[in-house]
Amino acid sequence: MRTSRRGFWTVAAGLAATAVGAGGGRVVAAVRGETPGRLGSGDDPHGSAAHDPQRSGSSPTGDVPTAAADIPLGHGITATLTPFLDALRVPPVLRPQGQRLTIELRSVNRRLHAQLPPTRLWTYGGHFPGPTIEVRRGQRLEVAWRNVIDDQRVPVTAVEVYAPVGVQPNPYVVPGRSGGTPRADVAAIPPWLVVHLHGAVTGAGQDGWSENGQFPGETQIVEYLNSQPASTLWYHDHSMHVSTWTLFAGLIGMYLIRDDEEDQLRLPGDDREIPLVITDRNFEVDTDGRLTGRLLHKVTYADAAPPHITAGFRGPYTLVNGTIWPYLNVKPAWYRFRMLNACNTRTYHMMIIDEETGRPVKGAVRQIGTDAGLLPAPVTVDSPLILSPGERVDILVDFSGSGGRRLRLVNVLDDNPPAPPISRESAPGVPTPGLPYPQMMQFRVAAGGGADSFAPPAVLASSFARLTYGALPADRYHRIVATKVLGGRHAEMWEMEEVDAASVRIPSDGVVQLRGADGRLRTFKRISRNPDDTVNFYGELGKCEQWTFINVATALHPMHIHLMRFQILSRDVYDVSGFDMKLCGTTRPLEFKKTGVVEEGEKGWKDVVRLGDAEVVEIAGTFVGGTGRYAYHCHLLEHQDMGMMRPIIVFPPGIAAMRLAHQHTA
Repeated sequence: MRTSRRGFWTVAAGLAATAVGAGGGRVVAAVRGETPGRLGSGDDPHGSAAHDPQRSGSSPTGDVPTAAADIPLGHGITATLTPFLDALRVPPVLRPQGQRLTIELRSVNRRLHAQLPPTRLWTYGGHFPGPTIEVRRGQRLEVAWRNVIDDQRVPVTAVEVYAPVGVQPNPYVVPGRSGGTPRADVAAIPPWLVVHLHGAVTGAGQDGWSENGQFPGETQIVEYLNSQPASTLWYHDHSMHVSTWTLFAGLIGMYLIRDDEEDQLRLPGDDREIPLVITDRNFEVDTDGRLTGRLLHKVTYADAAPPHITAGFRGPYTLVNGTIWPYLNVKPAWYRFRMLNACNTRTYHMMIIDEETGRPVKGAVRQIGTDAGLLPAPVTVDSPLILSPGERVDILVDFSGSGGRRLRLVNVLDDNPPAPPISRESAPGVPTPGLPYPQMMQFRVAAGGGADSFAPPAVLASSFARLTYGALPADRYHRIVATKVLGGRHAEMWEMEEVDAASVRIPSDGVVQLRGADGRLRTFKRISRNPDDTVNFYGELGKCEQWTFINVATALHPMHIHLMRFQILSRDVYDVSGFDMKLCGTTRPLEFKKTGVVEEGEKGWKDVVRLGDAEVVEIAGTFVGGTGRYAYHCHLLEHQDMGMMRPIIVFPPGIAAMRLAHQHTA
């Protein structure tokens, strides 16, 4: 049975009413750090993940039970969790002193909230997220990723549920299967795993190619060069076709590179530098409507007739460092947070609000870094901070003006189409039908403390140079990639080549015409659409690359290129109504509408770029530090596994010249 509209609002109102004062007298002891090699607090490698009536999802706040999916009439729901009941966990930090490190991929049972039964997880080192690995620039490190997972199948239930456009609440914000039948193909996924260090400069053989999985009892041995500037990287499973569910099961961790330039800034450190790994999840419920703790990957489709094209996963519960809606005790001082969006699909639009006033805390947030390094100077962030899957952001937060207060990090926008893109800046943190649980975490600021002498430096990365069109070399490579959804097929990523319009039939499948801001009409022909199609993109070590991403759909795609640090050159908005999804081509050209916005916080070095609805985004960068077969892909995991991933081969200059000399042409 689907949750009634009345039931939904009861849940949302109950959470809103209890959120500010939640946790008083029921606070779990803070876990500020954990010993490497041990299970984290709350982890239980031997305990059962079965439902424990004494640790059910029942809320101690006295919320009125409401109806929910899969619950027979007359049964109450106890799936309401109390926000800010658990302290934020901070993953252990590994600072290798030698050249080798071994990390085991292990199964554990761990509570993701004090009111939940234990959840079965796949982890790095027994922690979710995995240990934060910290190295120095130029410090080579050999890591043995030893697979000792003792499950035969992934510990995730996956269902697909019909949800007509406009239905509220959408099943994705409701716990339980909502009538969906578990997918047998997902239930059969074995622990065949391969680790990718996202953002790393390393050889292709060390990059974690998606088809090179390891079974339990096997070890993946890789060498990371770490020959790149200070940056916030992360490691995760990258196994072909199934990373949607292997990352969902917990295979995520952070990796920090430090260097002398960063050291000289004397940024907040030790217990005032904290990683924040953001994920979202859903859970199964038992016949009485109580959360079982079992991970549930529930996605929806809007067209009842086959084929069922599903939306990406968006769960009702936000986790920070593996805990649902945690709190963090902070001093009235500056803190540094390394933030990572490790969700499957959800893009977060984040603000910090004062719980007493409900208003945003202005002037307290400075962004100092992007995915791949420090910005040239701090950027004040008062509008929502946007983070799509795979993106990282390095921020400073000043709590000195909020002594004795409680602040809350909230998501202000439900990003699931076809929800209207209405920002909740005017009332941040207020539940809406598509976003009933906007809370992410709480900051409890101490009333007093010693004076903080830190001030954000005026200059961060003095070595930074902004790329512009005029500064790009004339002999650069230029790649054209188009993305689409619908049209009877799952999301696709097309490699394109520019052709003479007279050489193709217009309109036809795979032909796209585009009229830019300069009025010039260009014609492109598709040369690949699937991961296994012929390799078309060959790069050259050290040579400039310009990429144009064309999005003909109303769906965001965070595009990630392995081995390349790049900068965003431009973002423009187009009228894409001329693209026919059934034909898979344009019946009239895509037309430039207006110049889009590249935010100040996006102008640093990146390895993921948000390609928004009906946008054309151009980036430029260079392949450095490695050669061989790499990949680029959409970092929405469901899209990546559906086929939005393609190879690119990088050759040394001398080998690239030989390849071109011997290339056969028609």
